[in-house]
Amino acid sequence: MSIPPPVAPRIPVTRTHHGDTVTDNYEWMRDKTSERVLDHLRAENAYAESRMQHLEPLRERIVGEIRSRTQETDMGIPVREGDWWYYGRTVEGLQYGIQCRVAAAPVNPDDPSDPAAWTPPPPLKDPSQPREGEQVILDANVEAEGHDFFSLGTFDISDDGRYLLFGVDTEGDERYTLRIRDLQTGEQFADEITGTAGGAFFDASGRYVFYSTVDESWRPDTVWRHTVGTDPADDVRVFHEPDDSYWVGAGRTRSGRYLVIGASSSVTSETWVLDASEPTGEFQVIWPRRQGVEYDAEHAVVAGRDYWLITHNHEAPDFTVVAVPVDEPRGPAQTVIAHEEGRRVEGIDAFARFLVFDYRRDGLPKTAVARLDGGETLESISWDELVPPTSSGRGGLLSIGARGNPEWQQPTLRIGYTSFIEPATVASYDVAAGFYTVLKRQPVLGGYASGGYAEKRDWAIADDGTRIPISLVWKKGLVPSLDGAESAEGAAAEPSPLELYGYGSYEASMDPGFSIPRLSLLDRGVVFAIAHVRGGGELGRAWYENGKTTTKTNTFTDFIASARHLIDAGVTAPDRMVAEGGSAGGLLMGAVANMAPELFAGILADVPFVDPLTSILDPSLPLTVIEWDEWGNPLHDADAYHYIKSYAPYENVREQAYPRILAVTSLNDTRVLYVEPAKWVARLREVGADAILRCEMEAGHGGVSGRYSAWNQRAIELAWLLDVLGLADATASADAPAAADATP
Repeated sequence: MSIPPPVAPRIPVTRTHHGDTVTDNYEWMRDKTSERVLDHLRAENAYAESRMQHLEPLRERIVGEIRSRTQETDMGIPVREGDWWYYGRTVEGLQYGIQCRVAAAPVNPDDPSDPAAWTPPPPLKDPSQPREGEQVILDANVEAEGHDFFSLGTFDISDDGRYLLFGVDTEGDERYTLRIRDLQTGEQFADEITGTAGGAFFDASGRYVFYSTVDESWRPDTVWRHTVGTDPADDVRVFHEPDDSYWVGAGRTRSGRYLVIGASSSVTSETWVLDASEPTGEFQVIWPRRQGVEYDAEHAVVAGRDYWLITHNHEAPDFTVVAVPVDEPRGPAQTVIAHEEGRRVEGIDAFARFLVFDYRRDGLPKTAVARLDGGETLESISWDELVPPTSSGRGGLLSIGARGNPEWQQPTLRIGYTSFIEPATVASYDVAAGFYTVLKRQPVLGGYASGGYAEKRDWAIADDGTRIPISLVWKKGLVPSLDGAESAEGAAAEPSPLELYGYGSYEASMDPGFSIPRLSLLDRGVVFAIAHVRGGGELGRAWYENGKTTTKTNTFTDFIASARHLIDAGVTAPDRMVAEGGSAGGLLMGAVANMAPELFAGILADVPFVDPLTSILDPSLPLTVIEWDEWGNPLHDADAYHYIKSYAPYENVREQAYPRILAVTSLNDTRVLYVEPAKWVARLREVGADAILRCEMEAGHGGVSGRYSAWNQRAIELAWLLDVLGLADATASADAPAAADATP
């Protein structure tokens, strides 16, 4: 029997901006150190548990289904760095991965492209056994002992292979403690560095560590140089960014020749570099920042000359790539990849013998390669699009991209590809010879056959006439509306249960990809769909620009148009559809709940950004100032204030019938604070909505840590979703119909 929902006290707090006074009855929940707040969150968790207690058998079944399809003891594909092959292992029953290495054959200096030195050790028949000569360099299960949450933020090895640098977060707040370990002796150095951001690294000599720290609003703003074996109090500040709208990060070029610092806002960026042979020198800027111009730089050697390959958007909305000499970066630039509207350039990677070009066209990521045999000039570089060697590709939703390629001299390129029905596959592409070797396909146990499922691209029409892509996947034989079947009387097929997912912010693209937990939905006859709404990056920069700041509401109306299209097409019905989104996608969920509640039976909002106006008005909060380029600046711009207020989910809850709502958050999330969904749920209950809040007390923005904990969290959400769809008692169907599998 469920207990009554918590009734949050109404304690009015007023704020006034641009002549508008707002009374907020739940702002008191913001103080996470308050026992009253913690008690309220515990009460919400108790209520959530009581409301979902009847779903416990279903949750257990879903966890069992995930486990039964997952190869729990497994070994990753070794990646060569320096004189070692590095890889991860998982062991049945253990939450976290184990990082290992084995020695690699020396690279022949007279023939560095000799395949023998670059062919990874073959997979073991029994992945539970160590490889011959295996060295465990970090067992996260050991490091996590005594902690409810554990996450690695930095993992770097010195070039000589002797020292390990790793960063640990045991709270979920994405603030890492850096540690250095001698891999020969096992000794851990005393110079521990606390409060760092992710992405620390060794310089080429291994004598220095470069890392970033954050300001009072948790913005990475400063880069430091630490001398290994010394007191961190003596570390040297090498770069500081005073502008609150910029974040800072640092790294090394793949060539190893340069150290790089990047400073960027949402719309402007700047790159500083330093010759790696002089790690104590002064960084120099490549191109000074120019408002509205984004760029990054990749070191390349073409025809024996050093260049910066700069990917930028100056007078090129979908980006272009130019080359400038390293010794004259502000001189004349030569075009390497011309701007082409509708082809979004996402980056370029340089290797000693080839260049790799990642781009996006027609809503899907693609990759091309250009060989550098020694005689090319910048003008003669030509690109060949890569096509995976074996893949189902039945629905045309295959995503491809370069994966895990750290070495400058490597003659092969690792690529990964996947779709809704194609398990993630990694292949090695021999650039000179032009052939592929499949290295691994994600194992899916239990007789999975991709031919038993189907995927396709559909299109909705938005209010302004824009075509909105929708990607769908379903199990054949269980969804008559998509299989094309009709009833015996010739009537249209019954609508199917459907989950519609959306995000639509920060130019992030929600590409189709394989998911083992999702099979628990598909095998019960649920259709899964992604609405690729504006604000994302699927269809180029214009797609993003038309779903941010003053056009943000396009994101919401696109999602609503997608839902209506699926209903009108007979694929689903309002009482058979659940919407899901997380973080900024949670804002989308809150907005559509207010704008079109009649279209959905339920809404699942994960770490939802549902109180954006309150957050973006406060520059002291994490992320706020840098967010102004994404959402507008309501603190100083009255138009931006009123526009955000017009769609902010918390501000616009009103007396109407709402779908069932499940909001999931984490107490230590620093990106979207727990207080936003906590306030939202309290306000929803005021108007009679059936809203549940689950707050993980030891977790961050990505939820709980550990794979079994993550499976359990997802199973809770899927059980709730199936319950909303009336499928709580449904069991997964039998194995997919016999079909040719795409296993390489």
